Amino acid sequence: MRRKSLKRLILYIPVVFLMLSFSKAKEITWVAIGDSITYLNDHPDETGNRTSKGYLTMVQEAVADLHYINQGHNGWTTSGIAKEIEKLGIVKADIYTVFIGTNDWWSGIPIGTLDDYLNDTGTGTTCGSYRKIINKIRSLNHEARIILITPMQRNDFVYIANAQNNAFGSYKEKNGQSLEGFANAIAAISKQEKFESIDLYHNKELRLDKLVKYKRLKNPVTGEYKNYKFPESASIPFNPTKDEYPYPPDAMAMTYDGLHPSNKGNAIISKQLVKLFKK
Repeated sequence: MRRKSLKRLILYIPVVFLMLSFSKAKEITWVAIGDSITYLNDHPDETGNRTSKGYLTMVQEAVADLHYINQGHNGWTTSGIAKEIEKLGIVKADIYTVFIGTNDWWSGIPIGTLDDYLNDTGTGTTCGSYRKIINKIRSLNHEARIILITPMQRNDFVYIANAQNNAFGSYKEKNGQSLEGFANAIAAISKQEKFESIDLYHNKELRLDKLVKYKRLKNPVTGEYKNYKFPESASIPFNPTKDEYPYPPDAMAMTYDGLHPSNKGNAIISKQLVKLFKK
């Protein structure tokens, strides 16, 4: 009887270890490459604490065993990231998201064409810069999931800490280019490569008229402050040296400053990512 019991125990031990090894889930590493929208996830103080949770944190909370690494760079363009790609400390991961392009539009960087991406023409265009970034990702993990995220639309941006840092919205062209043109170019790269993608630019929940509730500006005739909704707000002048900050807390909607997502805006972005991550 003792011999039989010993044999059973010897057979049972490997099974237990096998079960334990399967029960321990593998951690998924996600590197999020982006601009200030990504960067601010870990710096809510720089939003005037108008946000409490960014899209990275929201995704991590919704997806089991997910660990994110924030590679968001405040104010950077696709070209800037591509030029410094070897110095940023980007590590091997299971998933990479690339969420950039809005600063390219404002900076006047040429969009380029799909051929710039395919022919690896360099960092002179957004499309060429995307190729440099994708090349780096593939050198780290050729099997990684790559998700491209288009820029979202933007209303008039006024930086909460310095009103002199401001920019008009994507309702008109900058340097002869539309922000939609950048979004479409990123979508074309994604389609060419058969990457997963999220099109925030054409998301109806993030339309221009939903980004802020109003912009508080001086009536040009009376000089009294009034809450102007888009599109009328786009035609009313704003003096950053004399006027009050135009987006009080009550004006927040999908963004808190016309450009950067509020908690509500981040929730929309995270919802799209969670759908993909849980596939």
